[in-house]
Amino acid sequence: MIKENIRYADGCVFEGMTSISAVINSKHSDRKIKRVLYDGQRAEKLGKALSYLKHRADEQGFEIIETTAEVIEKITVGNSHGGIIAECTDRRIPRIAASDIEDDGFYVYIEGIEDPYNFGYAVRSLYAAGVSGIILPERNWLSAAGVVCRSSAGASELCALYTAGGDLCGLFKNAGYRVICADTENAVSIYDFDCRKPLLLAVGGEKRGISRAFLDQADGIIKIDYGRDFPAALSAASAASVLGFEIMRQNR
Repeated sequence: MIKENIRYADGCVFEGMTSISAVINSKHSDRKIKRVLYDGQRAEKLGKALSYLKHRADEQGFEIIETTAEVIEKITVGNSHGGIIAECTDRRIPRIAASDIEDDGFYVYIEGIEDPYNFGYAVRSLYAAGVSGIILPERNWLSAAGVVCRSSAGASELCALYTAGGDLCGLFKNAGYRVICADTENAVSIYDFDCRKPLLLAVGGEKRGISRAFLDQADGIIKIDYGRDFPAALSAASAASVLGFEIMRQNR
């Protein structure tokens, strides 16, 4: 329980080979590994991973240090690290500009998600659905980057991420994009809406949703149909999965 209370304390510790590999192989992040720590008692099981990391360490200039399970336990949040972690630098998340926007892309603005795990799950689904980039408010969960990376299965490091600034709707509309929001009031079913690219989708958390100012500028408001009467909102991660893959389907 203590670990749960301090789970956001150090956002630059990345746990397990999935997260570490994502940092190494990202084409969108300037984050660097400073050092990799591994449990010496698991060295044999980690043989293949350590061989790979030693090769990449020469290229990228990080240390690989043998340590104990107790040391790793003090640093980590979860217990799925497999005995190997990486201490990394911060990542710069640039403010999105017109030059960052692809001609025929699919971008998602995520607003109001109140938990880094839920945020990570949403990023995982959207990345798998082929999103061109994810845009975040200035205050976001990248301060807990290690948790987000683990919950997104590395997608948060592999995906292009930006922060929003100024008139985000206007920026995308000037680039020839339609802007749509996921909401319930005056909404059209996602299955009846034309979701062809280029498209910017805004998804909000289940408690706060999308801001009124953003909704007022949208070209369309879409919703997810349920199979029965049910008053509760889906989690942002579940909604992102449904919406992302329906948009992918319409753009096959």
